[in-house]
Amino acid sequence: MPVLPSSITDPLWDQCQALLPKRAVAAHPLGCHRPRIPDRFVFDKLLARLVLGGTYQQHADHTCSATTVSARQDEWIANDLFERLHRLALKAYDEAIGLDLENLVVDGCIAKAAGGGQNTGRSPVDRGKSGLKRSVLVDGGGLPLGWVLAGANRDDSPLLRPTLEALRLFGFHPPPSITVHLDAGYDSQPTRALLEELGCAGRINPRGQFVPINHTHRWMIERTSSWHNNRGFKALAIVTDRRAVAQDAWVALASAVIVIRRLLRRAWTACRWDARPARRP
Repeated sequence: MPVLPSSITDPLWDQCQALLPKRAVAAHPLGCHRPRIPDRFVFDKLLARLVLGGTYQQHADHTCSATTVSARQDEWIANDLFERLHRLALKAYDEAIGLDLENLVVDGCIAKAAGGGQNTGRSPVDRGKSGLKRSVLVDGGGLPLGWVLAGANRDDSPLLRPTLEALRLFGFHPPPSITVHLDAGYDSQPTRALLEELGCAGRINPRGQFVPINHTHRWMIERTSSWHNNRGFKALAIVTDRRAVAQDAWVALASAVIVIRRLLRRAWTACRWDARPARRP
C-alpha cells in the first residue's frame, strides 16, 4: 500500500527524474553484472521511511537493500536533489497560486534525536535527552520556505538571522513591505535591531502577556510544525540520522510534499487537468 497518494508521488517523481543525471547503461561482457536498482524503487523506499520512520533495514526487501537506499540517498544529496525539489515545488506554487511573502512567520520546534549526532543538544523539554531544533520560516499561508537546524538547547533568537536569510538563498524577491510575526521568545532589543537592519516590520508577542494564537498570524507556523512532526513524517519527529546533510535532506523532501499537497488542494477548486484527483486532497 503506498504511503502517499499517487497524486503527490507521481508529479514529485516526474520532477525528480528530470533532475537526476543521465547514466550510461554499460552491459557486462560476460552478462553477469548485477543490474542497477531502478531509481523509482529507491525513491519509494525513501518516501516510506520519511512517512513511517524507522531504519533503512526495516524498509529493505527483495527489491532494494538497505545499503542501496542509503548509498543512493547520499548520491542524490551530493547533487542537491532534495533542495531543488523543494525549490521547484515552491516555484510552481508561486506561479499557480502565489506565495504570501508580505507576512512571514518564524518559530522553532524540537524533535527527538536519541542517537545524537550533528545539530543535536540537550533538550530542555525532554529531560535533557538529545534533541534537534528546527527554526522554520513560512509564508503567510504556512508553506515552509527555509529552515535552520541546530541543537535543541539553542535559543530561538540567535537563529533568526540565518532563518530569514533563507528567503534570499532560495532566490525569492521579497516585496518592499514585510511583516515578520514572532512569539514572545524573540521579544528582545537585538531582534528588533535585526528586523530594522533588514527593513522588516515586526509583530512580536510581548513577554509576560498571554495573547491567544488565533488573534495573531502565528497559528500558520504552528500548523506547519504539526505537519512536520505529528502528521505523517515520523522521520522528522524522531531523528535517527546523525549527519547534518541527511537531516536537511529529509526536511527538504517533507517540505516539498507539503507544498505539493497544498498546491493540489488550492488548485482543485479552480483548475482542471487530466490527472486531477476525484476528491479534494
